[in-house]
Amino acid sequence: MSRAVAHRLEQLILDGSLAPEQMIPSERQLASRLGVSRAIVREALHELQGRGVIKTRHGKGSFVSHMVPEPADNSPMMQMFMEHSRTLYDLFEVRQELEGKAAYLAAERATEMDQYQITKAFEAMEKADPLTNAELDHAFHRAIVNACHNPVLIHVLNSLKELMLNSVQASVANLSHRDAFKRQIDKHHRQIYHSVISRQAKWAQKAAMAHVAHVSEALRTIEEQEHGLIRSSITNQSPG
Repeated sequence: MSRAVAHRLEQLILDGSLAPEQMIPSERQLASRLGVSRAIVREALHELQGRGVIKTRHGKGSFVSHMVPEPADNSPMMQMFMEHSRTLYDLFEVRQELEGKAAYLAAERATEMDQYQITKAFEAMEKADPLTNAELDHAFHRAIVNACHNPVLIHVLNSLKELMLNSVQASVANLSHRDAFKRQIDKHHRQIYHSVISRQAKWAQKAAMAHVAHVSEALRTIEEQEHGLIRSSITNQSPG
């Protein structure tokens, strides 16, 4: 029974129902939900902890581990991202393909709860100050990724969370105060949101890919014209 419970929890982690860093429900909640004793749940959690699938924080509870570890701040990838401007555009190339596919799958597979979370994230982003909404912008895109229910895609993109947040911060810092670019970004966000919620998978993929491509091209243009970009998440200043 404990193995069956552990397997069920692993399935929830793999499909994104329990996301990396999300708190696992309490033993009492899991026992009630799964129809087993707390002792069996405790044994299942102990097994998952032993295999590194979850981690327990004293006095706080158990949390989902990262299936694909994020690069450390001093990793070669992070060092190159900080020191070479081209890596920002390399990241946008990856985002364009993976987020396009995630939007396609989210339009097909999103549950009612997923759609609620996407709507909540979209509305919070819309209401925020456009010059300081990088975290909310990123949260909107992550809500769509979590709704795709493809475990490989979810965990690969989650492993790039900090890099992706940096790219969103670069977009906000350089584009949000420029009306033409901001209008286009807002238009793309609305297109992505409405196509996912209305389950138009191909349109969702097209809108997501167009959004990332537009941001990348806009940043290239600004970098060429102004001889540098603001990458506040990395250097807190404009290069050059």
